[in-house]
Amino acid sequence: MTVSEVAAPLRAASASAIDARGKRGRRATVIKWLRNAHGWIGLWGAALGLLFGTTGFVLNHRAGPMRIATGAPQVTELQAALPTPAPHTPHELAAWLQGTFKLDGRLGRVQREPEHAVAWGDRRTVQPEHWQMTFATPRETVTAEYWKGNDFVTLKRTDNTFLAMLTNLHRGVGLGIGWVLLIDTLAGSLVLLSLTGVLLWTQLHKGKSLAVGLVLGSVALALWAGLA
Repeated sequence: MTVSEVAAPLRAASASAIDARGKRGRRATVIKWLRNAHGWIGLWGAALGLLFGTTGFVLNHRAGPMRIATGAPQVTELQAALPTPAPHTPHELAAWLQGTFKLDGRLGRVQREPEHAVAWGDRRTVQPEHWQMTFATPRETVTAEYWKGNDFVTLKRTDNTFLAMLTNLHRGVGLGIGWVLLIDTLAGSLVLLSLTGVLLWTQLHKGKSLAVGLVLGSVALALWAGLA
C-alpha cells in the first residue's frame, strides 16, 4: 500500500471533522444570536407588559363583586361667551375652543342634532340645533355643549383619578398616532418572542421538534378532517 493510499482516508476523516466543527460553530452562533434577540425583545415586552398588565387588571375589576373603585372624578363646569360672529359649524367651534382654552385633548366624536319639532304637553315647538363634542386625554375630559342661537357654550371638565387615567391609557383614550405605534411595538415584540422562542427550542431539541411537529400535524389533520 502506498503512502497516498494510506493518507487518503486520513484526509477524508480530517475534512469530515472540520466540516462537523464548522456546522457546530454555525449552530452555536445561531443559538447565541437567538438568545440575545429573545432577551432584548423580552425586556421591552416586559416593560410594556407591566403597564398593560396593571391597567388590564384594573379594567377586569371595574364592575362586579370584586370591583376596584377608581375614585370619584372631579367635575368643573363653565359657560363661556362666544365670539361675534358665532361659529357656523361644530368643527369651527372646536377650533375656537382649542385655541381659546388651550385644550390638549384630541377631538372625539362630534354629535350634531338638527332642529326638529317637539311636543311639550299640549304645545308644539321647535327645538334648536344641538352640538356636542368631547376633547379627551387620559388625565381629563372636556365636553362642550352648544344650542344654536345661544351666545354661550357650556364646558364641562372631568379630571380623572390616577387609576382612571391608567385605564384610559390602556384603552388609548385621547391618544394619538405615537401611542398607537408604541402599542404596535408591544404586539410585534410578542410575535417576535414567540418566533425566537420556537426557533430556540427547535435548535436545542432537534429530535423532539420532529416529534412535536408530527403530533401537531396529526392534530391539525384530524381537526381539518372533522371540520370538513
